[in-house]
Amino acid sequence: MNGKTIERLLRPRSVAIVGASATPGALGASVLGNLQRMGYRGDVHLINPNRTEINGRPCLKGIEDLPPGVDAAVLAIPRAGVLEAITALARRSAGAAVIFSAGFAEGGDAGRAEQREIARIAAEHGMLIEGPNCLGLVNHVDGVALTFVETAAMPLHGRPGIGIVSQSGAMACVLGTMLASRDLPVSYSVSTGNEAASGVEEFIEYLLTESHTAVIGLIVEQFRRPRHLLWLARRALEMGKRLVLLHPGRSNAARESAATHTGALAGDYALMRAKVEAEGVVTVESLEELGDVLEIALRTPGIRRAGTAVMTESGAFKALTLDLCEQAGLALPRLDDANSPALRAAMPPFVAVSNPLDLTAQGLVDPDIYRRTLLALAHDERFGAIVVDIIQTDAATCERKFPAVLAGLRELKSGPLIVCAGVDEGAPIPVRYIEELRALGVPYFPSPDRAVRAIARLAAAASAGGRLEPAKRIAHTSSPLRPALPPGVIPEYRAKAYLGPLGIAVPAGSFVRTLEEAVQAAESLGYPVALKAQSASLSHKSDAGGVVLGLKDREAVTSGWRKLHADLARHLPDLTLDGVLIEKMARPGLELIIGGRNDREWGAVVLAGIGGVQAELLGDVRLLLPGQSRESIITALSRLKCGALLEGYRGSPALDLPAVAELIDRVGRTLCNDPSIREIDLNPVIAYPAGQGVLALDALMVVEPPQP
Repeated sequence: MNGKTIERLLRPRSVAIVGASATPGALGASVLGNLQRMGYRGDVHLINPNRTEINGRPCLKGIEDLPPGVDAAVLAIPRAGVLEAITALARRSAGAAVIFSAGFAEGGDAGRAEQREIARIAAEHGMLIEGPNCLGLVNHVDGVALTFVETAAMPLHGRPGIGIVSQSGAMACVLGTMLASRDLPVSYSVSTGNEAASGVEEFIEYLLTESHTAVIGLIVEQFRRPRHLLWLARRALEMGKRLVLLHPGRSNAARESAATHTGALAGDYALMRAKVEAEGVVTVESLEELGDVLEIALRTPGIRRAGTAVMTESGAFKALTLDLCEQAGLALPRLDDANSPALRAAMPPFVAVSNPLDLTAQGLVDPDIYRRTLLALAHDERFGAIVVDIIQTDAATCERKFPAVLAGLRELKSGPLIVCAGVDEGAPIPVRYIEELRALGVPYFPSPDRAVRAIARLAAAASAGGRLEPAKRIAHTSSPLRPALPPGVIPEYRAKAYLGPLGIAVPAGSFVRTLEEAVQAAESLGYPVALKAQSASLSHKSDAGGVVLGLKDREAVTSGWRKLHADLARHLPDLTLDGVLIEKMARPGLELIIGGRNDREWGAVVLAGIGGVQAELLGDVRLLLPGQSRESIITALSRLKCGALLEGYRGSPALDLPAVAELIDRVGRTLCNDPSIREIDLNPVIAYPAGQGVLALDALMVVEPPQP
């Protein structure tokens, strides 16, 4: 869909209201009222078969009476008449239609069929459809409101604005109200609803090229075109336009159908989040966070460096800030007298140099300390952001503190991102100080927690965005590295035969079908050995007694063989075995899980974390993307909850992290080179001390059937 088509909806020169009404509160009346309130100057055509005029405006009997080529039509009518109306609009060469009515795809088979027909008509005639089941749109750039929600004119007055694209119309309105309360201009607000023939991706693409939109806030429950969304995210990053995403609902669909640990742990939401964050999208977890991040992204120059400095006025609050920053993952570079001479010179001797910086109550007797310390921190190259936490107490206290902070801000011509936050929410701060801060490009939050969390989100996006260089991105190819695998679950012995030649280390072993073959294989491999039942129907062998370990001689192999088959017969009497895999027992080490998933929509993702039979219970994993550098993989592993175990904990040796990173990279490349592989699950993978490598003790794969 090209820009000219979408402009016919977002910037229409003519509008038709199908179902126009003079009744206050009626949808058609509300749309007309909004257009009048916004001062819309284009042609407005009212359609109501029972009226000749509404509020002094002429009224047409039907859509067939419209002049050809109306840009946008608003359907303020019941669902029963929508399909007929869309058909009539297509005959009159209308450019776009906004459908408020619900009861289509969300309303059962009949509704789904009607929505598909609407999409077909739109595609055939080059129409853009917003909805159905949407609240319409608002364009504050040109003064257009095609919505039944009462809307006030809020012109941008030359300021850059925030674009809102939301599948939920209600949430788009809520976010717009929140932003307006902070004097943050909104350029466009679009509710996409059911997305019969246009989705959030089309509107994002338009807003990226639209000069009045600097930041885009997204409220999206499902992306219909994920790969296009990722391309748009890369484009936004290149253009310097920030995308901020709130994704309601964290689907457990993958958990319910997963055959592997990897499928259970790399759920739909986690996969989506890993993909979009790698392309620089800022993800948030609440409406409040969405508003906070959008405000910082619009008002400030952005985060150019990783470190953050925090100014406080209380020792206890300093400790709370340390806790919060650690929880949020916000880096606080260490400050002391030796490495911060400018900051030391700005403060009296009894105020310690630290980060967070506790100014004590000195600001009450020496207000200029705020200006001096702020300037010292702002000129320190270690900091990309500064949070100024102020105890406000009352108007008189604010009168002593804020002028000094503002004086420091005025002296700064450029520098880090700066946010001011009140420690005591509800204190009577004079509004003019908040207005002056905003005029200087400094957001004000009533809570330091909100400032820290929002900066942490932006800092994480700044470090993650674009980490996959275009030249290093691994594209899916049509030909696999090895012959195609059969569809379905690929049991361990076949998975290892496939993965071993690709450089994934597995124990020495042999696939056998009889006890005699097992004994011969054990003698050849050398004791001790393990027996593992093999079947595509036995994804988790240990749950059914399908694994016997530590067999030290011929007699142990014989008794182990009988035990394995007896346990399986008891737990799974209908199971048919392919055979048994007998392997040399591996040396002990740290158990990891390393796996991967090829999602039909999002592409490949790799999972790594603490493994073994408790992998799903612990859930201590990270999602990584094919194409990441070894260094970024190792950094991600260090952020596991149990990351200290990898680096040498309480005297244990550091593990071979380069070998772990190499294995992760090989899994990612394998997925990308053979898109038919849906999942790879290596659990456990034994990681050995530095220089001694890794070993995949178990392997399972799931392969998609050929696509028609």
